[in-house]
Amino acid sequence: MEHPTYGNGKICYLEIPARDVKASAAFYEKIFGWKIRTRGDGSNAFDDAVEEVSGTFVSGREPHSDKGLSIHLMVSDMRATLQLITANGGKIVENMNDEAREITAKFSDPAGNVFGLYQHS
Repeated sequence: MEHPTYGNGKICYLEIPARDVKASAAFYEKIFGWKIRTRGDGSNAFDDAVEEVSGTFVSGREPHSDKGLSIHLMVSDMRATLQLITANGGKIVENMNDEAREITAKFSDPAGNVFGLYQHS
């Protein structure tokens, strides 16, 4: 299958606020396996682990909070991911609930951006 998949309405690109672009890039690379690349102009960009969403890290913007739109990243092992997040400078904002029908959690990255996590079965 060719990646990315193109289609009307597909979410394809994210701009993630960063205090330190290189540190943010390293965080997402370590935790989620995002492929970090340097563009011709020297800026850092990323492709997610399944090559469906790309984006960049931008300075000079306020961190994304959980007050409104919530963006979730899919993970295969929530416990391991939460441990990686805290070991690499992130914080757990909302821990997972073992009793819930769907396993979710929220974290903030080193720049303070809040994202959700969703464990697929």
